[in-house]
Amino acid sequence: MLEPVPVRVAEPEPVPVPVPVDPVPGPRLVPTPTAPRKPRLPLPAPQQPTEALYAAAADLLAGLPRTAPLFLLSEEDVRGLVPGVAAWLERGARPDVVRAAITDDPPTPLRHPAKLLRHRLATLLPPPLPAAVPVVPLQNCDDCDRAFRSSVPGCCRGCRDARAYVDEPGLISA
Repeated sequence: MLEPVPVRVAEPEPVPVPVPVDPVPGPRLVPTPTAPRKPRLPLPAPQQPTEALYAAAADLLAGLPRTAPLFLLSEEDVRGLVPGVAAWLERGARPDVVRAAITDDPPTPLRHPAKLLRHRLATLLPPPLPAAVPVVPLQNCDDCDRAFRSSVPGCCRGCRDARAYVDEPGLISA
């Protein structure tokens, strides 16, 4: 039987331990924006705020979950959105119209109902009501007692024209 012959093996060289190196900051991998973001429209506010207007706006917002369960808002959200709803109400929008405009056709899933309401209140704001046309009161004609509209008392157009015709010299020959 042959015995194995021992072979001499060289001792392995010690492997140097790598020294930790601070990572070199490389370029940030951020996607370039495709288009600049539009600035957010500010939440509208009423021109002449009143306590009654704010109360009606708060009631509308607090009652949204009755008709649109997705729009359950916190107290803080309601306080933040009240001026926007008040601006709509001040411009003559009925509460049911406001409710429909801000809650109809929500995206699914709806993650931030207050942000959606803020966006819709700002972007869908109706135009202000036109100035009221002044009402000219009715007067009675001093001559014929016919009713006519005028801001000052006097004669109606027919009597004024007749007086002007009579007062013209040379038109009536006697």
